[in-house]
Amino acid sequence: MEFSNPILIWVCIGIFLMLTEIILPGGIVILIGAACLVVAGALAIGLVEGIVQSLTLWFIAAMVLLLVFRQITQKLVGGDAHIDNTDEELDIYDQLATVKQTIGPAQQMGRVEFQGCEWSALGDGSEIAAGSVVRIICRDNIALVVEPIKAEDEHCAEK
Repeated sequence: MEFSNPILIWVCIGIFLMLTEIILPGGIVILIGAACLVVAGALAIGLVEGIVQSLTLWFIAAMVLLLVFRQITQKLVGGDAHIDNTDEELDIYDQLATVKQTIGPAQQMGRVEFQGCEWSALGDGSEIAAGSVVRIICRDNIALVVEPIKAEDEHCAEK
């Protein structure tokens, strides 16, 4: 058994890549390995000769297999395919927080509790007393910009 046989080398690489799909799931590596087996088959029947033709066929076969069968392997193999919001500003907008340290008047910073953590907070210029519930407008660096909520909004938030 000769290890310099190109057919054997392409088959071994193809099988190795297909087995690595177990470690690297996603459905791509198995298709690249299948392209290696296509090249091995083409070499066996004499359709291609030499390394340049083999690599060209491998590249073309890999692209065709990826374009045609990617959706199928993605369904079979699965993986993490959910999309989350990447803008943290949108996640905190219009959320409610509790004032821990009086905010204001003017640009005097205070502290609010939001999602179990204390944050520095800036108000709208008015004085917001400790214990009040505020609505988060945005984030300014590491401080939250908040506004006091009106009495009717507070009743809606409690329900």
